[in-house]
Amino acid sequence: MLAAISSPSSNGFHLGPLFIHAYGLAYVVGVAAAIYITRRRWEALGGSRELVYEVALWAFPAGIVGGRLYFIATSFNEMPKHWWGPFAVWDGGMGIWGGVALGTLVGLWVLRRRGASIPLFMDAAAPGLLVAQGIGRVGNYFNQELYGAPSSLPWAVEISPAHRYSGYLQYSTFEPMFLYELVWNFLFAGALVLLGRLRRVRAPGLFALYVAGYSGFRIFEETQRIDPSKYLWGMRLNFYVASVLCFTALCWFVWLQLRTSAQDSPRSPRRDRVSDAVGAQ
Repeated sequence: MLAAISSPSSNGFHLGPLFIHAYGLAYVVGVAAAIYITRRRWEALGGSRELVYEVALWAFPAGIVGGRLYFIATSFNEMPKHWWGPFAVWDGGMGIWGGVALGTLVGLWVLRRRGASIPLFMDAAAPGLLVAQGIGRVGNYFNQELYGAPSSLPWAVEISPAHRYSGYLQYSTFEPMFLYELVWNFLFAGALVLLGRLRRVRAPGLFALYVAGYSGFRIFEETQRIDPSKYLWGMRLNFYVASVLCFTALCWFVWLQLRTSAQDSPRSPRRDRVSDAVGAQ
């Protein structure tokens, strides 16, 4: 092996008497990036930035709760072995499916209360969510987790003995699955932005593609990861979750595009685009 990505010696840093966990910091930065991107896209439709802040205020805490609950339900044995283990989100252990699900539901509740266009807001938020998820993977890098099989590729990641999984203690470098997902999320976010500029996708088609695209990558990722997981019929549980979500989201996208009409066609301007978007102002 000629080269490899070195892992950090610590999963955080001290700021005076406080220890800042890189995992938590990555989530904060990711949330800030998602808010900024969504705000820019929503305002471009004539919407109010205050609505974006309000949705974020409710949806992102709900996402953390949902993500942790999903992790506890599917990987209870991986939690830190102390009474506050279920609350130790800084030690990793966030199930993206639960986070997106509960965060989205709470966000939709806020949008419905404010009378805003739910489909348009979902499309505005989709690229930002991908960017946030990509930034969150930096936290996995600092925690030395989310890696695949042993590898001698130049971009393999070095994992310290304390963070190697049982059965792989003799290896030192592994496939950096966190890096693959980070790159995929950023590239796919850019693709959604470009596709949205064509204005040929009926809302919330971009959100449906976000779910399908991310889940599609996770199908691949779940076949490469070697960390402990619940298995069903020889495959990781999240492999089936990702497969069902990918298929469902693709069907949802096709259905959305096929139910166009002469009044509301993806090839013609939405005459109610601005009026719907500013419903919360």
